[in-house]
Amino acid sequence: MTQITVAALQLAFTGDIHANIATVTELVREAAGKGAQVILPPELFEGPYFCRVEDEGLFATAKPTAEHDAVKAMQKLAAELSVTIPTSFFEADGPHHYNSLAMIGPDGAVQGVYRKSHIPDGPGYEEKFYFRPGNTGFKVWPAAGTTVGVGVCWDQWYPETARAMMLMGAEVLFYPTAIGNEPHDPGLDTSRLWRRAMIGHAVSNVVPVVASNRIGTEDGQTFYGHSFICDERGDMLAEFGANETGVLTATLDIDRIKRHRAAFGFFRDRRPELYGRLAQDL
Repeated sequence: MTQITVAALQLAFTGDIHANIATVTELVREAAGKGAQVILPPELFEGPYFCRVEDEGLFATAKPTAEHDAVKAMQKLAAELSVTIPTSFFEADGPHHYNSLAMIGPDGAVQGVYRKSHIPDGPGYEEKFYFRPGNTGFKVWPAAGTTVGVGVCWDQWYPETARAMMLMGAEVLFYPTAIGNEPHDPGLDTSRLWRRAMIGHAVSNVVPVVASNRIGTEDGQTFYGHSFICDERGDMLAEFGANETGVLTATLDIDRIKRHRAAFGFFRDRRPELYGRLAQDL
């Protein structure tokens, strides 16, 4: 029987990258102490979610993968605890900038970098000012005896992201996130939609989903938490509300999940020859 214990972290962040790294480190240690083998911090945990405004001075905070403080700290921690840590960070690659994720394995090595594919652009989430669309394609990685896929925030709204990673062999999907209120419409609460979108991926792909979001208010923008882990049927295994700081964990039986996936027949009954329209522009 193949089992994997996964964790999602939920917390607020300040403008001090070293304080943020220290707080994430504490929660990673707590998760590892609970047996977690793959531990997911939220998106861009190096600091406040800076994409709410367009400020050219913020490009200076981007660093190459090997030089980024968050990546280096998680490499050291992963090696110490023998855990896998998908680490979101603001990447500089020459003149280009990406919203990236370094997949850090239990030996502390960076197994690869995924660059966020879908880049939002709207009030409070003006990411296209900062980030180029990712050029890595979707990726999956070996972790704790199975294979995991990771999409970043806006990626999680797209069924194509989840399905692509499943076709590449993913057995668990992870989504680090920074999402909260909508500045243009204070009456719009997307937290329910956010969860339903990912639960839909879980059900239609028969795969567990791990989502990690930030909390707190940053310059008037409130992030709504609601991090969760659901199973392959979309049932909640662990979840937070809007304000808790802490660690969620769950142990998943990968062999059982594979049986369920085969029994549903979603992948058996696919008709790829009919899906060409999905790869065309509008």
